[in-house]
Amino acid sequence: MQDLRLFSELQRFLLKRIFHRGDAEARRKIVNPTNNEYLALSRERDCAVLQLVSADGTNLLSMARVTALIAAVEELRAQAEVGALKALIITGNEKFFSVGADLNEISKLTGPAAFEFSQRGQELMLLVDRFPVPVIAAIHGYCMGGGMDLALACDYRIAARNAMFGHRGASLGVITGWGGTQRLPRLIGKARALQMFLLAEMVSAEEALRIGLVDKIAEDPVAESIQRSQVFK
Repeated sequence: MQDLRLFSELQRFLLKRIFHRGDAEARRKIVNPTNNEYLALSRERDCAVLQLVSADGTNLLSMARVTALIAAVEELRAQAEVGALKALIITGNEKFFSVGADLNEISKLTGPAAFEFSQRGQELMLLVDRFPVPVIAAIHGYCMGGGMDLALACDYRIAARNAMFGHRGASLGVITGWGGTQRLPRLIGKARALQMFLLAEMVSAEEALRIGLVDKIAEDPVAESIQRSQVFK
């Protein structure tokens, strides 16, 4: 345990040295090591932009993608803790933020495996929720189920006009286990949240703004998120 603490302190010291010497190339190397088939990381004006990527574009939150996201967010947290980031922006593509968990994968899970999957999802949401600097969800297109849980774990949500939100689990006989049932009522009130959950209701960007689910509608949510982050200290 002592060795682990020493390693952690050494990692923070090295990151601080790199990020405070003004070496832009070194910064890019630190930010980008986890690019893979599940996500892409870039850096814009002291913000980390974490983009969900997938072959079909739907950004299903499979166990593999959730695990990759946990690793990436933990990596970025170390940078944020030494003052190297002003904000973390999480986004998808123009049609999908994320449609949530992979139901085909879930249907094949045994009890212990399903419990582990639930725990991993909660771990990701808590990492985002407790991130040291503000986290902004920049949302285009469908933001559904576990994808909506991810957006709810962020501090701010900026949506494009084509954004659509929903927790469709009730229509399938399931309910989220990743914190959405707690975070959504805090944002929009218990009655409105129950309506979304129990009726499996889809909500447009305009309605999401009206009820307080999103903070702003923008033509380019990522650019707007970067702009907003410049006021963060």
